Amino acid sequence: MYTCRMAAETAAVIIQSFVLLNLLFKVAESQLPGKWETLMENAGIASMHTAVTHYGTVVFLDRTDIGESRISLPKGSCRDNPTDQTLKHDCTAHSVVFNPATNEVRPLKIITDTWCSSGQFLPDGTLLQTGGDLDGNKKIRKFVPCPPEEFCDWTELDDVELKEGRWYATNQILPDGRVIIVGGRGGHSLEYYPPSPTDPVDMPFLIHTGDEQMDNLYPYVHLLPNDHLFIFANTESILYDYKTNQVVKNYPPLEGGPRNYPSAGSSVMLALTPEDDYAKGEIVVCGGARFGAFLQRIPLSANGSCGRMVATDPEPSWVVEDMPFVRIMGDMVMLPTGDVMIINGAQAGSQGFELASQPCLNPVLYQPSAAPGLQFMTLTPTTVPRMYHSTAVLLPDGRILIAGSNPHYYYVFDEPFPTELRVEAFSPEYLEPGMANLRPHIIKSPEVVAYGSTFNMEVSVELPVVGIIEVNMGSAPFATHSFSQGQRLVKLKVSSAIPSGAGVSTYTITATAPPNAIVAPPSYYMVFAVNQGVPSVAKWVQLVNPQ
Repeated sequence: MYTCRMAAETAAVIIQSFVLLNLLFKVAESQLPGKWETLMENAGIASMHTAVTHYGTVVFLDRTDIGESRISLPKGSCRDNPTDQTLKHDCTAHSVVFNPATNEVRPLKIITDTWCSSGQFLPDGTLLQTGGDLDGNKKIRKFVPCPPEEFCDWTELDDVELKEGRWYATNQILPDGRVIIVGGRGGHSLEYYPPSPTDPVDMPFLIHTGDEQMDNLYPYVHLLPNDHLFIFANTESILYDYKTNQVVKNYPPLEGGPRNYPSAGSSVMLALTPEDDYAKGEIVVCGGARFGAFLQRIPLSANGSCGRMVATDPEPSWVVEDMPFVRIMGDMVMLPTGDVMIINGAQAGSQGFELASQPCLNPVLYQPSAAPGLQFMTLTPTTVPRMYHSTAVLLPDGRILIAGSNPHYYYVFDEPFPTELRVEAFSPEYLEPGMANLRPHIIKSPEVVAYGSTFNMEVSVELPVVGIIEVNMGSAPFATHSFSQGQRLVKLKVSSAIPSGAGVSTYTITATAPPNAIVAPPSYYMVFAVNQGVPSVAKWVQLVNPQ
């Protein structure tokens, strides 16, 4: 007979088993690669848009029509905007500049509405920022960065504006230093900065890829090494000749449902390498929402697949592989090694206010050179959900900076997924103490490099160097809405590391700069020395045309 005592004993065994499994899970979780740290408890704003300047500082930018933030502007510099529908006299900041060296912020003053805008760094290191909503819809802004100890702020241009309103658009710097601005809500066109006499240029592709949910916003735009643009919207993509305004090729659709806002996953172009003379442009698109999640406001499970395609092949096709987790709103960050970090986001719902659930706390490392089936590695989870309007960018020291997350119309702190003012950093496995003796230190490198030129870099490494030390150049993109606009990694042709005689652990590497501006548009780049998968702290280098 099954007695009450037996039932109690059975229940006790079940509870003990559950506790043991939970303990084992936590132990296993604690052994995953990577480390999280909180850099700031309160940055004052939730960063909807994030960009790293060539001084190593980081610009955080929210929207302006959100009411008061949690950081004040300097005395006497309140923002007066009679068109602001929320707060016409506002003495709080909606942009700040963060210094990772001190973990401090300084408020910046922005006037017009930057909600869901776009951006890109110009060749001189100026951050160009375009569009937004309401009075910011056609606005062009600039931030000229400065050293942390100096003062610099936003400038809103009055002598030029966008030809069409750009809300949810994408920017990409071109080989000639211009910036192309593609799409936006209601903007089925493109235009340029500086403006072109032919602006705006119609893009029927953006009309074609629209649906009831508008799944063609924030299109993924990559400058391929053949000087054409790869443009992806919804499930479709094209090869676009921006010089003739012609569609050169229609690529096969990527199955699995919509991939762009409001159903966005993310996308990167993999590292360009000298092994194929920088001719191979390979695109990866990961995650997204199920169609209907946004339209019906229901938490459908997100898409868990990644599509990968060599866009420069004569007959390209997608190769699809599943991630360890389904994910919507995940940021894809190019690491100095050429691997890709997939971080932030949720596992159900869509983008939009309070439309996502089940935060995806585990980052995933995507290793493009690994064998199929072995390309994804699950990493240490965060404890802070990063949902809608969160961002991730690479810092010069190799960490991933995480900021933002505000799935609410205003700042809300008493909901399950509150407005997030904390700033975190994730350190990949290559920053673990056990790898410190492999980590190169750049002793000497040039500040300006011309296309096709050779230059010497002096590095020190604690252990003797075995094999080649890579020299890799990473751009500083503009991250917003799960896509880093203008993100790029270029691996340089290098010599063997030659002992320099300055010390037993000091070496000289001769590197060759990218051959032209198609491979790497003119701008400032973080240059990393990478030894056996372990990167140095980067030095900033400006890439310019030969004199």
